[in-house]
Amino acid sequence: MIDEETFERLAALEHDRWSGWMEYMFANMTLENLMRWALQMETPYSGLSEREKESDRKEVRRTLKLLGIEEG
Repeated sequence: MIDEETFERLAALEHDRWSGWMEYMFANMTLENLMRWALQMETPYSGLSEREKESDRKEVRRTLKLLGIEEG
């Protein structure tokens, strides 16, 4: 079971991710980007490019670091 402090730290991390994404999205909102993001939303992880997968892996590494878990 996860303790309350770790839970709250994870919640803060999720908020940081969301606010960072919103800032990026608003700064880069073009029709081309909106179409690309819509396609990415519909694409399963296995269908993403290596660059897109690495972006998701980066976020997992942030979570693992917060939890004190080393990447295997």
